[in-house]
Amino acid sequence: MAKIPPHIIDDIMSTARIEEVIGEFVNLKRAGSNLKGLSPFTDERTPSFVVSPAKQIFKCFSSGKGGSVVTFLMEKEHFSYPEALRWLADKYGIQVPDEEPATPEEQAKISERESLHIINDFARDHFVETLHNTDEGKNIGLSYFIERGFRPEIIEKFQLGYCVSKGKSFTEHAIEKGYKLEYLEKVGLTKTKEDRHFDFFRGRVMFPIHSVSGRVLGFGGRTLMADKKIAKYFNSPESIIYNKSQILYGLYFAKSDIIKYDNCYLCEGYTDVISLSQAGIENVVSSSGTALTKEQIRLIKRYTKNITILYDGDAAGIKASFRGIDLILEEGMNVKVVLFPDGEDPDSFAKKSSTSELEEYIRDHAQDFISFKADVLLGEGSEDPIVRAGLIREIIESVALIPDQIMRNVYLKTISERFEMNEDILQSELQKLRRDHMAREMNAPEIREIPIATQGSPEQATTSDKKPDNEIDHSEHDLMRILIEYGSVEMSFEEQNSAGEPENVTTTVAEFILHDLNTDELVFQTPVFQRIHGIISDAISENTFLKPSYFLKSEDQDIVRFVSDIAIKNHELSQNWLTKYGIYTNSERDKIKQATISSLFIFKVRRVEKEIEELQNKLREKGNDLDDEALRDILSQQVLLENVKKVIAEKLGRIVLR
Repeated sequence: MAKIPPHIIDDIMSTARIEEVIGEFVNLKRAGSNLKGLSPFTDERTPSFVVSPAKQIFKCFSSGKGGSVVTFLMEKEHFSYPEALRWLADKYGIQVPDEEPATPEEQAKISERESLHIINDFARDHFVETLHNTDEGKNIGLSYFIERGFRPEIIEKFQLGYCVSKGKSFTEHAIEKGYKLEYLEKVGLTKTKEDRHFDFFRGRVMFPIHSVSGRVLGFGGRTLMADKKIAKYFNSPESIIYNKSQILYGLYFAKSDIIKYDNCYLCEGYTDVISLSQAGIENVVSSSGTALTKEQIRLIKRYTKNITILYDGDAAGIKASFRGIDLILEEGMNVKVVLFPDGEDPDSFAKKSSTSELEEYIRDHAQDFISFKADVLLGEGSEDPIVRAGLIREIIESVALIPDQIMRNVYLKTISERFEMNEDILQSELQKLRRDHMAREMNAPEIREIPIATQGSPEQATTSDKKPDNEIDHSEHDLMRILIEYGSVEMSFEEQNSAGEPENVTTTVAEFILHDLNTDELVFQTPVFQRIHGIISDAISENTFLKPSYFLKSEDQDIVRFVSDIAIKNHELSQNWLTKYGIYTNSERDKIKQATISSLFIFKVRRVEKEIEELQNKLREKGNDLDDEALRDILSQQVLLENVKKVIAEKLGRIVLR
């Protein structure tokens, strides 16, 4: 391959505009002096892909990729450096020295991926040449396209071709040109049986399948024989460059108009795309007969959030297509559905209609998915209450997949009005379904047990809501009492030294508690306890241990009242046990280590419970208005806190039983 001279590389780099090039792959929106969009390298909901027109660079924060316009093409389309430059030169009309034909030896040095791309390009050109310049191609292939009503410029635009019916004509020609049989087999152009090679697409009209940048990834081939035993369509087999679940036919030609009109029409077949494009509707793509996938939806999402699905009037698999609608909703996209008249498909309807008639029909017959689903399913038993109940539940299941809370609420209102159902009942069912969905997605069955009450429901009146504002948390009270009364008391722990041998370590109660709280970044919530905590921390930092009597001299009367109160209660308890009942027990001081650790764990359990309560209150107050990301975050936190609470409770149980 001829080397590109440095001065031409400079010309290409100075002429190419990164925002224009990347704009063909990503729907970019202005964000200050930069442009932002969804990453073409990862699946993300929040745009993190940034293009700087001033600096002519891009940065993808979700994948870490970044660089120049050439870098982008190499990352996105797996171009080599020269190929990226030639692609840019072609786009901007810059003359590059002619390429010298690659010899078989040179081809062997090219990466496998590039070899497969080169072979597909060769095959496309061969099939186009065959269609227009051979008797069989003109009499059979070209005649078929003309009979379908395709104009010459449309045949040329979509690079339609023909593979002759002779068993191995294409394969022999490719091998003569130096292309490896191994690679011909890998892209599915050649099949081998018992050392016999033959053309996979022989006798078929050919539809090249392009990447977003226009590279040929594979082919679809339609037989022109009436034999029902022969499959009407063949597609290229999966390869390292062709994954049909991640490709949409026609997207290369449609992407500009999809951005322009902020909508993408989605149909089933190759000819649907070609006929609609010929009729003037060019923002159209096809899933090529395969079930719609998330990857295909995310391809469209780079350019628009709006999809209009065009269904055949007599499509047998319309119910099966509901899953595709759910996938679109789950990706946070807007979906409408157009059903063509019985016996019609987008291809046939476009041929018999003018552009204005076609556009008018699509505009007048576009339905939201609720109406479409209801019309399809209720046709079988509109008066049967069981059928109606099942339909309503099925529609709500679809709504539950929508990540945006406003869209969910709008759809619920539509369902309520259409089926004359109480909206609160629908909300309750919706929350249950969303909770189940999150439980499956996060593999956390316990989420199903978490209450998510609707606004105004009786579940809102929890005991935590009824607590007086001035009630002191008993776990904080007890831990602070121990800190004041026994702060200077020493405790011993057995730990391993650097040599791995057991060693006794001594610390005070105050040092142990403060160190543990600091490690877990925990503080007291009660204001008076916060102030005492600060005083004790400052004293210990100076190796001073404060006695309870110190606090009785404080100017802070809340501190004085608290310390006086615990001193009096402690005295009364000791006297009661001793004089009233004549019972002598080990004092708390004798078991201070167990009491301290137990009090700390109870303090932590209560703190976790409070955080869980706060999350539950948030779910009660805002559950209906949370998007999927916010709901998932709250539920994840709650599951984590429940697990932390369980671990602490288990440790506390072992301490109590010790």
